[in-house]
Amino acid sequence: MISLLFETACKLRRLLLLSYLFFFLVQGLTAQKERVKNQPYADMKLFHLGFHIGLHTQDLILTNNGTTAPSGQTWFAEIPSYAPGFSVGVIGDMFVNPYLNLRLTPSIHFGDKQFVFKEYENNTEYTTSVRSNYITMPLELKYSSVRLNNYRPYLTGGVYGALDVGRKKGETLLLKSFDYGLSLGLGCDIYFSFFKLCPEIKFLFGLRDLIEKDRQDLIQPELSMYTDALSRGTSRMIVLTFNFE
Repeated sequence: MISLLFETACKLRRLLLLSYLFFFLVQGLTAQKERVKNQPYADMKLFHLGFHIGLHTQDLILTNNGTTAPSGQTWFAEIPSYAPGFSVGVIGDMFVNPYLNLRLTPSIHFGDKQFVFKEYENNTEYTTSVRSNYITMPLELKYSSVRLNNYRPYLTGGVYGALDVGRKKGETLLLKSFDYGLSLGLGCDIYFSFFKLCPEIKFLFGLRDLIEKDRQDLIQPELSMYTDALSRGTSRMIVLTFNFE
């Protein structure tokens, strides 16, 4: 657990450095003469609502334990590629100060993950997919830079809980229904006459082991060797959304 937290902290530090570089880049590109500002008081509202739509990819960081099945085979799993999924949600935003907002963004993510199990000694391969429809509840702080005409870059960070409402028992692999973790995002508010458009990319780092080890639901008990091959699996998700506020 300590090594996992250390690994997550290192990745968060690298993402924070990238986020700061993004801030400086956007500020440099948008540095220009003062223009008429659309919605000059939009960010001063105590509460405001919005919605977002976008795409995402789901991943699991897998730890193989090298267990040998009763048949004598040793399987190793990986997720070799990512399939895009669809995301949609609502935004609740509360003003804290001119640079800080508190945000709650309930969302649902429709997607799946494809697992490939390989047995190198006999050069065999087994493929299965797991569909996961996550309802996530991120609670985040949004830190915004100084507004530059009709652009305002920002960073978000916080925690989230997730509920998988798409899992099906009896499949080769079964993931636990509840997850939690850390979120980090960056984006830019673009002000139009009647609304704000905010392209945003967000990274979700799950902290819970999602591999369900108790597989009494399996109709074919021999399939449990694929679950036994994994000692741990933690979720990762990259979400690209377009926020309308």
